Amino acid sequence: MSFQALHGITLESVLTRLVSHYGWGGLASRIDINCFIKEPSIKSSLKFLRRTPWARDQVERLYLETKFHD
Repeated sequence: MSFQALHGITLESVLTRLVSHYGWGGLASRIDINCFIKEPSIKSSLKFLRRTPWARDQVERLYLETKFHD
């Protein structure tokens, strides 16, 4: 899946913002992947998401659907 709205936004920025908004627990409840549940970290999650297209798609979709209040 291609997300034109994310052009120029790094995966690290997307993940960092989602974690800041939802926390690891909230993120894990929305996207059921182990890297958000067991000893989560930005580094390990990025490694998994970069090699797992379906999981990355879910993270990017959640980012686009989230109403951030800046």
